[in-house]
Amino acid sequence: MAHSQQTAAGFWQRLHRLIDHLYNGESTSSRRFRWGLLIFDGITILYFVLASFLHHVDDLHLVEEAIGIIYLLELSARLFISKTRIRDILHPVGLADLIVIASLLAPTLAENYSFLRVVRALRLLRSYHMLRNLRQQYAFVRLHEDVIFSVINLLVFIFVITAVVYVTQVGVNPAIKDYVDALYFTIATLTTTGFGDITLIGTSGRILAVLIMIFGISLFLRLIQTIFRPGKVRYECPACGLKRHDNDAVHCKHCGQLLHITTEGAT
Repeated sequence: MAHSQQTAAGFWQRLHRLIDHLYNGESTSSRRFRWGLLIFDGITILYFVLASFLHHVDDLHLVEEAIGIIYLLELSARLFISKTRIRDILHPVGLADLIVIASLLAPTLAENYSFLRVVRALRLLRSYHMLRNLRQQYAFVRLHEDVIFSVINLLVFIFVITAVVYVTQVGVNPAIKDYVDALYFTIATLTTTGFGDITLIGTSGRILAVLIMIFGISLFLRLIQTIFRPGKVRYECPACGLKRHDNDAVHCKHCGQLLHITTEGAT
């Protein structure tokens, strides 16, 4: 009895070390594992978008349940090695994962397919969180962090807003038949182009359009400027610790320390 308990304890300890190494290690296999998670998230998000064009969603239950099981295993692995499980579950990323998993595995939710489209968009938060960990591994990510995260923020923002437009208008608005129609309206509104060929109907639709326009003037344009005109790079000064510098800086503006920032020069 004691021997079997020791064997079981040893198994769980080895499993814990293996999973912790995959998520937090610096080896090539660990990095490939984390990139694999990002790629899987990207593929499943693309699947959710393409699935919006399919009307016979009952045929997709097996695929979605398989994705849900993989999500559940990945969440369980993270919680297994976590030292703050409750906090991780209550974190927005953890809550998003729980909602997405429930939407994929709970048969009673399958009828409200449009609502699940918004819920599944929250899965992007997990990819966003994973990229923060990759920042510690790659100098390129650290040096171009503002641009990289601005691109991610922009994609997350567009995807979620498009999902909201899709679920609130599909089946009600004849001009919005699939996800691309919703994406077209969202981009046209965010960029303040406003062609007018697609409009949102109903009081809730008009309120949503107003909110999108407000965000388009503020957040959307700000993110675009950050992507195409990054003003600073992240590089910690070895003397004073200042982390943000001009991309062509030679000396630290705070203490005058000579810097060695990898850069292609000012444009």
